[in-house]
Amino acid sequence: MIELLDYLQGKLGKKIDEAHVRMMHPLVLAYIGDTIYDLFVRTYLIILYNVPVHQLHVKAIDFVKAKAQANTLQRIEEFLTQEELDVVRRGRNAKPGSIPKNADIMEYRWATGFESLFGYLYLLGKNQRLFEILGHILDTAREEKDNG
Repeated sequence: MIELLDYLQGKLGKKIDEAHVRMMHPLVLAYIGDTIYDLFVRTYLIILYNVPVHQLHVKAIDFVKAKAQANTLQRIEEFLTQEELDVVRRGRNAKPGSIPKNADIMEYRWATGFESLFGYLYLLGKNQRLFEILGHILDTAREEKDNG
């Protein structure tokens, strides 16, 4: 996943610099961030469960639907830096073209902020921080499961 960015930049002879990433529209960051988080969730589920694809898909939906992303973001907010919170805010305040019919508008906006954060970190190549946040998400989910 992470090496893909380096590979494409090298292959295309075009590097996305930090200034460009910082100026990207939050919905563009969310566009790639959605995929980064989805890949993380799918990989996590494949490692954890040996079940048919349909069951994996059902489990993945529980993680990637807007409500779940919004809830996850609220659980990890205190773990984020001010810069990361600013990216989330920009993503949350972006005006999407449409809202999925199964999502509440506020949850969808928070989810967009959540996805923007992952896109931002991925495109900046901040792999260590990306993994720290993903690890924190797993840790908080386990704590809630153990306490709930």
